[in-house]
Amino acid sequence: MTNSNVEEQTVVQSAGSVVSDMSGEKVMFCVDSGKYYNLGAVGGRVWELIASPIPVRQLVDELVSEYNVERSACEEQVAAFLRNLQEEALIEVRKGEA
Repeated sequence: MTNSNVEEQTVVQSAGSVVSDMSGEKVMFCVDSGKYYNLGAVGGRVWELIASPIPVRQLVDELVSEYNVERSACEEQVAAFLRNLQEEALIEVRKGEA
């Protein structure tokens, strides 16, 4: 995920993860790496929203409408979260919109 023009990119879950809801938080097991991840409540919501390809701009729009957060803060946090997911090969990042 490049730092420039993050909102112009489209993201989607990579195949090969098993996700479970544990007391309102998403917990994920990646079959390929054998690692477990706790996505938390908001991270779990992001995970739900990226089940099918979604432009990052639309993802941020949705989160801003659901949570009491300023757009700039949301953009920064979403970009950082998506970079972490990409580093772990849990998402695919595509240039442009879906």
